Amino acid sequence: MKILLGDFNTKVVRENIFKPTIGNESLHQDSNDNYVRIVNFTILNNPVVKSMMFPQRNIYKYTWNSPDGKTQNQIDCILTERGWH
Repeated sequence: MKILLGDFNTKVVRENIFKPTIGNESLHQDSNDNYVRIVNFTILNNPVVKSMMFPQRNIYKYTWNSPDGKTQNQIDCILTERGWH
């Protein structure tokens, strides 16, 4: 089994076309440039982003808080091989 953990600094949005790979539990409504990179990586290498597959309350999805405490983001990802549960 291969697991890839990382601070990808990516804001992944919920899009039905990528739901099998990215999931539907992203925190964000807007994406950034790194979103395209992680989508391309998952398409080419066939992993899935497990950190965005499971439902949880938004307060548990944050992986980064700004120093002023006003901004939270879900920018870290856990990728695993497809088929691993």
